[in-house]
Amino acid sequence: MIKITNDCLEVTIAEAGAELQSIYNKQTNLEYMWSGDPAFWGKKSPVLFPVIGGMKNNSFQYKGNTYTLPRHGFAREQVFEVAHQTADSVTFSLATTAETLQVYPFQFKFSITYSLRENTLDTTYLVENNDEETLYFSVGAHPAFKVPLVDEEAYSDSFIEFSETENAPIYRLLDTIVVDINPTPFFENTNRLPLTKELFYGDALVFKELKSTAMSIRSKHNNHGLTVSYEGFPFMGIWSAKDADFVCIEPWCGIADRADTTGILQEKEGINKLAANANFSRTWSATMF
Repeated sequence: MIKITNDCLEVTIAEAGAELQSIYNKQTNLEYMWSGDPAFWGKKSPVLFPVIGGMKNNSFQYKGNTYTLPRHGFAREQVFEVAHQTADSVTFSLATTAETLQVYPFQFKFSITYSLRENTLDTTYLVENNDEETLYFSVGAHPAFKVPLVDEEAYSDSFIEFSETENAPIYRLLDTIVVDINPTPFFENTNRLPLTKELFYGDALVFKELKSTAMSIRSKHNNHGLTVSYEGFPFMGIWSAKDADFVCIEPWCGIADRADTTGILQEKEGINKLAANANFSRTWSATMF
């Protein structure tokens, strides 16, 4: 385990999957991450790369060949190298191996930097194309935040507040794998989403058209919570395991396959295209209060 710290926060990250394990606020004396109880969901904050969500038949086609990838890709199951570390930041890296080439035929370097500034944790993804051909990829986050944040409260005492008034629909997951091509009405002139366990009984809420670039988990009864900022991430998932005490806020540069996908990687909805020897960077932030 790797720890970074400053006057406000202490953050723990596992080298396995470069996965966030703990965000502890020294000023509020609160833990903000889900416990990882395997009875509900054993993960805490898997990193999604080089695909997000499910792929139809767990596969894609590229240059006439078929490759098999699990849901959310392989990065979350890999052990990352610690490339650089200071007291309040750490960079993990993952690069192409013979094993990854069997399922993803690209030369890449994928780095994740966690850095602290006061009561905010910044998470930066850097994808580098080390090939002479275009690199096709998706990248995203899946952090699970503890709800309720204060043990004495109920799950339904919390809500999500969006930075903008929303009218966005959701896109339902079909058989938990692919995204429906048709939107389902969801928001109607509101910036608030009440949290209930039943909200997620139909799986994740998947958005393509949110106006907001930030959302906060707040309580009806106290001033503690957190804000996730995600400008530059065009897709969003909000999810919890059935009856679990957490909610995932998932900024995505990419999305699960559409139900009508061709399966050809270059035609995948939301796929990012990175030119030879170029790089791609995005940062999302979580501010604890």
